[in-house]
Formats: sequence, structure tokens, C-alpha cells
Amino acid sequence: MEIGEGLLRRKPGGMGDEEWRLRIELAACYRIFDFFGWTELIYNHITLRVPGPERHYLINPFGLNYNEVTATNLIKVRLDGTAVDPSPYPVNKAGFIIHGAIHAVREDAHCIMHTHTTAGMAVATKRAGLRHDNFYGALLIGRVAYHDFEGISVHADEQPRLVASLGDKDVLILRNHGLLVVERNVPAALRLMWHLQRACEVQALSESIDGPDNTLSDSVRRRSAEDAANFGPAGQLERLLMDSILRRAGVTLESLA
Repeated sequence: MEIGEGLLRRKPGGMGDEEWRLRIELAACYRIFDFFGWTELIYNHITLRVPGPERHYLINPFGLNYNEVTATNLIKVRLDGTAVDPSPYPVNKAGFIIHGAIHAVREDAHCIMHTHTTAGMAVATKRAGLRHDNFYGALLIGRVAYHDFEGISVHADEQPRLVASLGDKDVLILRNHGLLVVERNVPAALRLMWHLQRACEVQALSESIDGPDNTLSDSVRRRSAEDAANFGPAGQLERLLMDSILRRAGVTLESLA
């Protein structure tokens, strides 16, 4: 996403260019989730770390729909979930219990996405979890971890267990709960969530059809995952994908400020 001079001029006073760019990008991702229907009323979160040693991160205002999130109304919070700057909106406690815990310990956790999609929750409820026997599931071999359900994520004592469950993986399936991905930036996290969501959708449908399933060998799964990691223009594929979805959704950068 190329942010023009006109949009830069709408940046609030005292804010750096890089934080403003990240805010625009995160607001755009909320619109994409709304376009895909990956929403749960006013719940769930996509968070993004901003520059600085404090590891502050941006989160959606609690009470707004995803299509109402803008670069300006995103809330910058500390790792404990308290707002850095005044906001007319509160922060959902479940957001910083999960997101704050991961942002605090994973250096590469710049963007974290959490969803409660129907297919994702269905797979999270299955004891065997995500299978790696469809096109998208194969791409995720070796990247998936699991965390047992402890109830609504509003208790700080769950944070170390959640972080331990994630370990060094990029995908965390919250059992009986939903999906979570961790990546280096918004476009990379969006692509990963797309693969995970599609894997869950195909698995949920295939398990409703009678008859045995074809399974894949570990060698085919690993090769698929390696090819996916190296697919497309290096360093550009995720941004090309995100820009294409924004065009389909009719989202303009000017609408995101």
C-alpha cells in the first residue's frame, strides 16, 4: 500500500510517519476481515506492534464494528492493556490477555490475528485438530501449536501457559475456542490466516462427506510447505495479495484515516 502525501498530511500531530503507515495498514486489514466475514460482532482482535522499545501495540476500540475501525481511532496500548493516549473507547480485556502476552515475549510477533470463524472453531473443537491432508492444510505442516481451553481469556495467570503453548510456532489453535496467527507484518499474517481459514473450511466440509479420505505423505506435505514459502515475488507476494483484496472490497486508503 502506497500512502500518498495527501494521506500523510492527515496524520495527527506528534505521530511519526511509520506509526501512521502502520495504522493505515492495520485499519485496512480490519476492513478485509469485515469483507470476508471473519468477524464476531464487536469481539476479537488484530493487533500490530508500533516502533519503539516499549513494545506498544495497536488494538481495535471495543464497541466498534470492524468496518468502523480507522487509523485514527485505533488505540495504542501498553503490554498490560492500558491505553498510552486518551481514547473515548475501552479496550477488551481478552485482547490484551492474549495479544499482550505474545507481543511481550516474541520478538517476531509484530502482527497477531485472532478469529472465531465457524470453520475455525469447528476444527478447534476436534480432538485431532487440524489435518494436513488438503491443499491448504499441507502448507501449514510444522507450523501449528495447540492451547487447551481454560474459559474466556480474561485471567492474567493464563498468559504464561498460552505463551508456552505457542512456543516458536506461527499458528496457535485455541482448542474449543478459535484460531490465532503470529507474523512479521500485516500482509504476511493475512496470508497465513487465509491459508489456515481455508484449511479449516475444506476440512470441515470433507468430514461431512461419507467415504474415506485421501491422506498425504509427510514428504509431500513438507515439499508443499516449502514451495508455498518460496512462491511468488520474494517479499512482495503478501502485499500484492492484500492490495488485491482491498480492491475487491472497494476499500480506499483515504477512507481509512
